[in-house]
Amino acid sequence: MGRMLLQEVSHHPDAELAGGTARPGGPLVGQDLGLLAGLAPDGRRATGDAEALFTASDAVIDFTRPEILADHLDLAVRHKKALVIGTTGLDAAERAKVGQAAKSIPIVQAANMSVGVTLLGQLVRQLASRLEPETFDVEIVEMHHRHKIDAPSGTALALAQAAAEGREVALTDVARKSRDGQIGPRPKGEIGISTLRGGDVVGDHTVIFAADGERIEITHKASSRQIFARGAVRAALWAAGRQPGLYSMIDVLGL
Repeated sequence: MGRMLLQEVSHHPDAELAGGTARPGGPLVGQDLGLLAGLAPDGRRATGDAEALFTASDAVIDFTRPEILADHLDLAVRHKKALVIGTTGLDAAERAKVGQAAKSIPIVQAANMSVGVTLLGQLVRQLASRLEPETFDVEIVEMHHRHKIDAPSGTALALAQAAAEGREVALTDVARKSRDGQIGPRPKGEIGISTLRGGDVVGDHTVIFAADGERIEITHKASSRQIFARGAVRAALWAAGRQPGLYSMIDVLGL
């Protein structure tokens, strides 16, 4: 994703690359950012100094890991910079820290920066609000590459949340993330989430509304991570200079 973001920023007419970080002490530190992105030499080099990056930027895009994001939130608040968060797998305490930081700076947070997935979430919310839970069961199936470390995916959880919001219920009360053994009949109103891992799948998500005699399936398949980078750069340009707050791609797209 870092390389994809470098490419997208470099090609965007309204964006200027301020820099990029790599793991301190790692093999990428000191390498030319242009070459890392598969482009012409840029002259700027990857650094392990995140504070220098925040100082030089109007907005920072974070696709890292939850434990790294925590430090980046502190830096963003200290330097009053907009932050775009594509990092997933956050626990309750980490999500709370994001919310606290959003009182001081503009933050765009999305489990999936794709325009298509954002619209998918809107459709899921609308369908869930109109299809009776006594009649239609909701199941979400996601598949990603074998190296993905969190499950279910942040996107699958966001889609499940959209379905729960459409039904005006708390997701924690109705979510079912795994099934095994003699589990008995499926409870009415349950929202199931199934996780598949394998190969180099960028990201497939299908939301199923299943009733007796009919089934509605909505699927989004990502064949390139570039769509996430494109949405993230769009979010960064939108967020720079905004008032503090926690925003989503729905806000960025004006939905």
